[in-house]
Amino acid sequence: MSYVTSNQPTGTPTWIELGVHDTRRAAEFYGALFGWEFEAGVAEAGRYTLCLLRGRPVAGLRPTPEPAAEKGGSGRWRVYIATDDCDDTAKRVVAAGGTLVESPQDVGGQGRAALVVDPVGAEFGLWQGRERLGCEIVNEPGSLVRNDLTTPDPGPARAFYPAVFDYTLDGNDDLPDADFSFLRRPDGHEIGGIMGVERGEPSVWKTLFEVADTDAAVARAVAAGGTAGAPSDTIYARMAEITDPFGNSFEVGARPR
Repeated sequence: MSYVTSNQPTGTPTWIELGVHDTRRAAEFYGALFGWEFEAGVAEAGRYTLCLLRGRPVAGLRPTPEPAAEKGGSGRWRVYIATDDCDDTAKRVVAAGGTLVESPQDVGGQGRAALVVDPVGAEFGLWQGRERLGCEIVNEPGSLVRNDLTTPDPGPARAFYPAVFDYTLDGNDDLPDADFSFLRRPDGHEIGGIMGVERGEPSVWKTLFEVADTDAAVARAVAAGGTAGAPSDTIYARMAEITDPFGNSFEVGARPR
């Protein structure tokens, strides 16, 4: 069991949320897929819904006024990166060439947040936790295990993220043919990576959820109204891409047996 009981160090992916126009339908899908339970918020809090695993928050559902398809394409889970000073990190984002979409603001007593876009067009959030730490279970089936940035223009991204979060970059000898760099916090902990992809693909932060059995997860997703690609084996996990009933894509993966 991988419980998180305090704020993650600055630079660590710490929270994920999905904007959907029908949180009840989303709860049906993700509950069937991951075994989550749900805690709907009050109207004053925008009906924000917490996704719970064994009673602990692992993600959020944010109500939106219209389907993702009406906004010009499929969406993604939004990742928030931890910071111990949201205002200072937001200043570093701008200084490094990023853009503030939503300036730092308090979210009740839960924490302080900002929404930014990096120089290659990928969106992510900043989260300075107070009452809400972020994901309280990670790295086990039904929870967040990894986030990676994929972009057709990795050079500016590899300059931006170390400037903002003091990451170091490492190559990956396991994938000699891939344009991939690990992102590591100053303490050496790997938090994700940057993957160069073909021109024409969007720059996005991808979310990978751990599952116990990828093939079984794909079957559950399809039965619940989603779609899925065929599972494939990598050196790290057996993985598959899943698209929920609203057009939002993410990945699932099971560790090698």
